[in-house]
Amino acid sequence: MPRRVYRRGPASLPDAVSGAGQGPVSYSMTDTVSAPVGSEVPLDGIADECARAGIWGLALGSIGVVYGDIGTSPLYALREAVIAASGPGHDELTRPAVLGIVSLILWALIVVVTLKYVLILLRADNNGEGGTLTLMALASRAVGRIGKAAGTVALLGIISAALFYGDAVITPALSVLSAIEGLDVATPAFHDFVVPLTVVILIVLFAFQSRGTAKVAALFGPITAVWFVAIAIPGVVAIAADPGVLWALNPVHGVAFLLHHSIIGFYTLGAVFLAVTGAEALYADLGHFGRFPIQLAWFSLVLPSLALNYLGQGALVYAHPEAVTNPFFLLYPDWARIPMVVLATAATVIASQAVITGAYSLTSQAIQLGLLPRFEVRHTSAQQAGQIYMPRVNVLLLVGVLLLVALFRSSSALASAYGIAVTGTMVVTGMMAFVVIWRMWRWSPLAAAALMLPFLIIDLTFLSANMLKVVEGGWVPLALGCVVMMVMYTWRRGSRLLFEKTRRLETPLDDLVRMLERKPPQRVPGTAVFLTSDPKSAPTALLHSLKHYRVLHEKNIILSVETTHTPRVEQAKRVSIEPVGKTFMRVKLRFGYMESPNIPKALGLARKLGLQFDIMSTSFFLSRRALRRAPRSGMPRWQDRLFITLARSANDATDYFQIPTDRVVEVGTQVTI
Repeated sequence: MPRRVYRRGPASLPDAVSGAGQGPVSYSMTDTVSAPVGSEVPLDGIADECARAGIWGLALGSIGVVYGDIGTSPLYALREAVIAASGPGHDELTRPAVLGIVSLILWALIVVVTLKYVLILLRADNNGEGGTLTLMALASRAVGRIGKAAGTVALLGIISAALFYGDAVITPALSVLSAIEGLDVATPAFHDFVVPLTVVILIVLFAFQSRGTAKVAALFGPITAVWFVAIAIPGVVAIAADPGVLWALNPVHGVAFLLHHSIIGFYTLGAVFLAVTGAEALYADLGHFGRFPIQLAWFSLVLPSLALNYLGQGALVYAHPEAVTNPFFLLYPDWARIPMVVLATAATVIASQAVITGAYSLTSQAIQLGLLPRFEVRHTSAQQAGQIYMPRVNVLLLVGVLLLVALFRSSSALASAYGIAVTGTMVVTGMMAFVVIWRMWRWSPLAAAALMLPFLIIDLTFLSANMLKVVEGGWVPLALGCVVMMVMYTWRRGSRLLFEKTRRLETPLDDLVRMLERKPPQRVPGTAVFLTSDPKSAPTALLHSLKHYRVLHEKNIILSVETTHTPRVEQAKRVSIEPVGKTFMRVKLRFGYMESPNIPKALGLARKLGLQFDIMSTSFFLSRRALRRAPRSGMPRWQDRLFITLARSANDATDYFQIPTDRVVEVGTQVTI
């Protein structure tokens, strides 16, 4: 059956005026744009090479990009669960206890990953795209733009996005550190070099981000596929030595463990959850490869390999309790440990790479959806728009990752900080999925609740178990998430307040055009494009141009940029033109929230609609607003200061909208907020 594959593109903020905070995000309520099945839609840069090999090629590519994070969980998940279950005295566990822990891990993979994400959430796509902000866009369209429900959905999206950044900081630190710790297992002589070597690998990893990931990404799938085969083989050997461990497939053992161990069992759930971290990548990377290749990779290789490895580790821990120090690497013979450290390092770097690029994509989507100010976006490929690099985000992530490595210094200590961010994201995802299933899939509320409530209860249980680790390190993602939430909420609220204030002071465009046509000023040849976030009001740059220059161009375009709820917009629906008088026209450009806005290119498309556009005879007028705090504001003083700081740090609109700098005229104004 033909299948649709879509390209992931960077996003942008529809704040058409240079300088930040010129208006709230303009959402289009148009229906999802669907490409015909089998139509040629550009593929993501990571996936297009795989696509030439057909469905199996896409499945192989998805193994590296989608499953890198969850695939490296065996490095630490069962170890942390067994240590947690042994209690403060590190008592030796009985066979039923070991079977119970392995059973909980296996059924977490089956219920949380397989049922919730692979079989259900992958169907909640927005024009082929997935991810937490995509789900927010779907839920927003389902409940409408106005009212408490819309505000609640926006808040859930902010929470989910903020917690993702916690995941993006912790994943590289934990994954690489746990891989390098294998050297300590191979020989104690490497003990003192674990942390320094981890730091060096992380610095090199982040330093190479600016070069783009296309060449490295081509190796992601094969290397990660080798990794899954390599973790399955010793699992089979250990199971063959103790087939009784297969009883862990019976969920009764997991339930019995929780019932018999009370608080210790509940605490162990927090470590068990480490086995499913990375499940969000299944949904977030849906647009890279499509639903079926991701599902095919999961059922054919990823799930069986993970299950075999966890079963093998369980058999080893029961037979040799001392192996609990690092059951993953001790599952291998001495001669294979160094090669496995190398392979594990490669796998964890791939997992980290996927999270880092995911942070770029999430940030660009957040900018487009009005949750963050404009950041610099560099395109690292001339062919694939989805391959981007954000210097500011890269530096912030690197600083955060290195601080975590220096602060915790071991994967066991860092594991305590990991679960809260991911479980929090999963809880929010479940809530928004309920809204989408109810309002967009048109299920009854009871049916939607019957489907999602069990998953929500499980996610809340895992979240509660991880909250017990707040003192041990769980405060890190919570603190980071609170900071990001505060920034996003402040930017969103400040932008809306500023827009409402400036709109009251602006002149209606239709009235101004009628006045100019009755008493026209001196005309100059060429076309003037005035960017604005409110096409019904006269742009500030136009008013100041008339005030200071007292001239008007022969043709004038009032240009606004609109963000739709869809990932991208068809070319035929990109541009709309509305005449306003004889020499003015309103032009609206529509971009999806995952697209990179290129205004000159989009205006070139408008030629088919009769717009005579020549970039060399066109001047773009932008208003750069300098913000000052008003004596009476709609926000607290600290929030005013934060918003003004964010506005000053916003990237220049000229670069952001890809306008040639030699065609831009900026008009500065001061605005109080």
